[in-house]
Amino acid sequence: MHFHYDFGGIFLKIIIAGNGKVGSALTRQLSAEGYDLMLIDSNKEVLENNQEKYDVMAVCGNCASMEVLLEAGVRDADLLIAATGADEVNLLCCLTAHGINPNIHTIARIRNPEYNRQIFLMRDLFALSLTVNPEKQAAVEIERLLKFPGFLKRELFAKGRVELVELEVDAKSKLRDVSLNDMDGIVHCKVLVCAVLRDGSAIIPDGKFVLREGDRIFVTAPTNELATLLKNLGIITRKVSSVMLVGGGRISYYLAQRLEKSGIAVQIVEKDEKRCIELAGLLPTAHVIHGDAGSLAILESEGIADRDALVTLTNMDELNIFISLYGKSCGVPQIITKLGRMENLDMLGSLPIGSIISPKELCCDTIVQYVRAMRNQTGAAISLYSIADGQAEAIEFRVDMTTRHRGEPLKNIKLRSNVLIAAISRSNSIEIPNGDSSFDVGDTVIVVTSGKQVIYQLNDIFA
Repeated sequence: MHFHYDFGGIFLKIIIAGNGKVGSALTRQLSAEGYDLMLIDSNKEVLENNQEKYDVMAVCGNCASMEVLLEAGVRDADLLIAATGADEVNLLCCLTAHGINPNIHTIARIRNPEYNRQIFLMRDLFALSLTVNPEKQAAVEIERLLKFPGFLKRELFAKGRVELVELEVDAKSKLRDVSLNDMDGIVHCKVLVCAVLRDGSAIIPDGKFVLREGDRIFVTAPTNELATLLKNLGIITRKVSSVMLVGGGRISYYLAQRLEKSGIAVQIVEKDEKRCIELAGLLPTAHVIHGDAGSLAILESEGIADRDALVTLTNMDELNIFISLYGKSCGVPQIITKLGRMENLDMLGSLPIGSIISPKELCCDTIVQYVRAMRNQTGAAISLYSIADGQAEAIEFRVDMTTRHRGEPLKNIKLRSNVLIAAISRSNSIEIPNGDSSFDVGDTVIVVTSGKQVIYQLNDIFA
């Protein structure tokens, strides 16, 4: 059975070409939201697996070939997402689809740094509505975490003036056994706890909620208050001046490039000699070490214990976790671990592997936001992040003339269950809201939801 969303008289039909990690994650998310999906992949087994799981249609074949695209119904599709492992195939797929159906929206995953400039300059020629680069997104995210050690995660809203940060309540935390109503007396700054992950479940808390050791909390705060928040919580953060990156893939390249610009000393440990030579040529000031980080002796001899941060970026989740645990035991103050598969997160939640970064999830958030905006051309989300291990979403909307309850105090407005207004941003101020706050045309409102229902536009949050 297929659900169709009627948006302005059109059904939203989506083709997902390439059913690897990103394709599968999108299939899961978008089929749950009820879109009409068609998958293309040259691997029959993978397709059959996803067809069974998600009740979607599929065509086996090369997604860049005209015949295969026609069979997949490209003529009347609204959107094509090309996420195969090869940039060139993704580009050709989008070009061909656009040649057959000039009205189709196209999203391509392009990961090779060599194509960055030409894709930007020639995006009309390539007929691309959006390009995503998971590795580059991951590098940006990691750099932001390194700038503010102490937070497990940072998401930006309101053009960077509001952040949603993740913190852990550990045995020594000043927030342990504190109710949210009493939190002001400890943090002395404008913040709001908008979600708590406890024992693997996301909760949207009220003021009476008491924090416990082991909770991971998601807090909204104006960006300029973040330093105060950490200071008052007694979280000592020293400026990161040297970082060890394990694995010399694309994320390491993008990240090292950014860190070098900030004057941070970078060490990269990579076991493929050819790649080491390549990286040494591309990154003149980075210290590239040829060696297998799986044998911990090399990390020790390269002085892992003296580094301010360790980022594990190999292609193997198990190895990344293993090396991160070792880094923690050596006393490295900040650890960031890349995971390709997010399915085992509830098991990993209790391991001391620091911040978890998933390029796949970052990339999916960007695409889902685009899809929802297509479906909902007026009042669509400005930004969208999945938080709390994918069990909640933080979404930013702009208030316009169609928004209900403008100018009314929040205490008089009934919201749906599992929805919270986390911040209101105006041209000259950021408000962490209370019962007397209100929003008006031109403001942006940040909403956190853990409900099953999707919030497509701001009016969806009202009961």
